[in-house]
Amino acid sequence: MSERQFIRSTAPTLAGIKTGSLFPYRYESKAQAMEALRRYNRQLTPKGLRLLPLRMTDCFAMLYLYRPGQLGTDLQNREATALLRQAGYSDCGEAGCLRELRRRLADSRDFPHEIGLFLSYPPEDVRGFMEHRDRGCKCVGCWKVYGDEAAENCRRLGAALAE
Repeated sequence: MSERQFIRSTAPTLAGIKTGSLFPYRYESKAQAMEALRRYNRQLTPKGLRLLPLRMTDCFAMLYLYRPGQLGTDLQNREATALLRQAGYSDCGEAGCLRELRRRLADSRDFPHEIGLFLSYPPEDVRGFMEHRDRGCKCVGCWKVYGDEAAENCRRLGAALAE
């Protein structure tokens, strides 16, 4: 993985604007991929970041860069916890949620909709998408907004500044 690809894919998380970023990574072998992840984590962990493979195949990984402290806070939001419990998560702590998310990604070709909670999407928008899909959103930006449009405009501006 080139540094340029990594930075472009994770800039909002690196800048502290988002809790987490998800991006694809192609590799030659799983051993090479795991060594690259260890190397990145040695650099990222002291900065309060962690890189985790959420799904891996023989030549492809879906990587998740996140801020562990912030993820724990995000997942403890009352509405986020309620959504996770409704989706079948029994352990709503950071580690338990990540284990369950990895399991769900491994068992399905689709993304579980609650993944938005791991990517700094507002719980009200994640709930709105889960309940309404493409109908009833107020606007479309980085995601479909079902709640506070003004807050989405501020997030969009922050993400643009991070690029």
